Amino acid sequence: LISGEWTGTMNLTEPQAGSDVGALSSKAVDNGDGTYAITGQKIYISWGDNDFAENVCHLVLARLPDGPKGTKGISLFLVPKRVPDADGKPGVANTLKVVSLEHKTGLHGSPTAVMQYDGATGWLIGEPHDGMRAMFTMMNNARLGVGGQGIGAAEGAFQHAYAYAAGRKQGRSPIAGGTGTILDHADVRRMLATMKAEIFAARAIALANAAAIDLGHATGSAEWSARAAFLTPITKAFGTDIGNEVAHIGVQVHGGMGYVEETGAAQYARDVRVTAIYEGTNGIQAMDLVARKLMDGGDAAYALLDEMQATIEAARDKMSDIAEPVWQSLESLREATDWMLKQSDLNDRFAGAQPFLRAWARVLGAYFHLRASLAEGGQGPRTKLARFYVGRLLPEHIGLLHAARQGGEDIYAFSPEELFAG
Repeated sequence: LISGEWTGTMNLTEPQAGSDVGALSSKAVDNGDGTYAITGQKIYISWGDNDFAENVCHLVLARLPDGPKGTKGISLFLVPKRVPDADGKPGVANTLKVVSLEHKTGLHGSPTAVMQYDGATGWLIGEPHDGMRAMFTMMNNARLGVGGQGIGAAEGAFQHAYAYAAGRKQGRSPIAGGTGTILDHADVRRMLATMKAEIFAARAIALANAAAIDLGHATGSAEWSARAAFLTPITKAFGTDIGNEVAHIGVQVHGGMGYVEETGAAQYARDVRVTAIYEGTNGIQAMDLVARKLMDGGDAAYALLDEMQATIEAARDKMSDIAEPVWQSLESLREATDWMLKQSDLNDRFAGAQPFLRAWARVLGAYFHLRASLAEGGQGPRTKLARFYVGRLLPEHIGLLHAARQGGEDIYAFSPEELFAG
C-alpha cells in the first residue's frame, strides 16, 4: 500500500446504514487462526476493483458476535482481494466480488462499486469494537481532501469560464477602452470576481487548517490540534459548497453554451456535486461543528476569534474601509457563538448549524482577504479582491447569523403531512 503497488478502499456505507453507520449489518466471525470471516454488502465504494494493481485492500467495518449495538460495537478489518501467500505475495482470490457499478451524475473516471463479502478472509485492525475510531483517522484526512477537491474543481471552473469570457465577443463594450468581449459586461465581471474571491477564501481556510495540523504535529500543542479539529468541518463544507456554487456560476458565464456538454462547463458542476455529500454530508459537518467542536466550551473557537481580532484591530487605522466591516462581522460571530454554546437542546443547535458554519466561513474568508491586503500594503489586486469580497459577499453573514439563532421550534412546527401538502 505504501509503495502504491496495491490500492485500498474504505467500506463504511450499507443500504440501510448511511450516515447512521451504527446500523450496519455486516458480520465478522473469528476463524480461530488470527483471521476473520467477513460477510455483508457495502455500497458507494470508490475503486472497488481495478486491473492495474496487484491487489486491492478493503478496509471494512463489521460487527463481531459480541459487539454491542451502535457504533461502539463496530470493528475494522483489512480484507484483501487476493489473500497473501507465505511470501506476502497476492495469492488465491478472496470470497468477495463487485456486484455492480453505479451510474453516477459525475466523476465517471472513478468507478463506484457495490461490494459483496461472502465469508471473505480478513484481519482485525486495531482493537475489537474500536473500528470507528480507527476509521475516523482516515475520515478526517478524507474530509480535508474532499474540501480540497471542491476548491480544485472551483479553480478549474473559474479558469474555464474566464477563458471563454475572454474570447467571446457580444455587443458593444460598455466601458472605454474595453476588450470587446463579454468580460467588459458588468454581470459577467461580477460573476468572475465572485468566483475568484470565493476560491481565495476557501483556499485560505484550507491552508490555515493544514498549517494548524502541521503545527500540532510539530509542537505537540493541544491548542493547535484543537484549532485543526475546529477548522476541519468548515474546510470540508465551505470548500465543497463553494466548489458547487462556483461551478454553477461557470455554467452561467458560458450562457447557452454552458448547457451544451461539449464546452465542458457542465462537467465541473456534475463532478463536484458529490463533494458536498460524501465523507459526511455538509449538514453533518455543520452538526459536528456545533456539537463536538464546541464540547471544549468554545475554547478553540474563542482562541481563533481572539487571534483574528488582534489582526483586524491593527488594520483598522491602515485600511478602515476593509477592516471595519470585518471587525463588525467578527463581533457578530462572537455573539452567535455565545448563543450557540448556551443552547442545551441539541435540536436548537442543529437547526442553526448550517448557517452558523457558513457564517464562520464567511467571516474567516473576509479575515484572510484582509490579511492578503495587508501583506501587499493595501494597494494592488489582492486589495481590490478584498474590497469586492467585503462589500459584496461578507454581508451574507448578517442573515446567516440571524437564521443560526432561530432555534428549532419553527422547523419542527410542521407535521410531515404539512411539509408535503400544497
